[in-house]
Amino acid sequence: MTTQNRIINPAVPNLPLGTDQYERRYQDQFTNILRLYFNQLQNALTEITGNAGGRYLAFPYGAFSDFNDQTTTVNTATLMGLSVTDFSNNITLVAGSKITVANPGIYNLQFSAQLQNLDNAPQDVFIWLKQNGVDIVGSTGLVGMPARKSAGVPFHDIKGWNYYLSMNAGDYVQIYWSTTNVDVTIQTYAASGTPTKPSTASVVATLSFVSALPA
Repeated sequence: MTTQNRIINPAVPNLPLGTDQYERRYQDQFTNILRLYFNQLQNALTEITGNAGGRYLAFPYGAFSDFNDQTTTVNTATLMGLSVTDFSNNITLVAGSKITVANPGIYNLQFSAQLQNLDNAPQDVFIWLKQNGVDIVGSTGLVGMPARKSAGVPFHDIKGWNYYLSMNAGDYVQIYWSTTNVDVTIQTYAASGTPTKPSTASVVATLSFVSALPA
């Protein structure tokens, strides 16, 4: 049973008090109350587990992006900035970089960055994660950026991957990067034509609830 896309939680049945001796009317009333209760339970479970069950589930999620060019100095740990909240349910963006959860659980972080290299030599980019300000061991990715195509024409590439994270309520995760040359940047691009294409975000990040923490 549903109303306004919400599943009704069946109320605990109010069973009648038993009689000292067997009475058919009492037994029928008792059985009918239980039958109605279990029918409500079955209806609720069917709504969740059926083909359309997903429309009633609201797991934590967050989707964030940025539309600013991002630069750094050589070999310096630098935060990837996020400035736009696209979707949010119990996951929030704090201080332009901290993706913060309200509930404990296992989460899947996915992100991508639009990189470009304007230098005339190949360069490297390192990308890694910090949770609550502490480096996550094993999270660093090394990206090789080929040299520019020609003077004033950079090489472009988009890089992204995902991680599973164990997070407690109030924990946050941040994305860091560094590069071997200042001509390597994270770029946003305007909409363009021939053919018509929408704009490009410099950074996109999503965090999705996967499961409760292991017991």
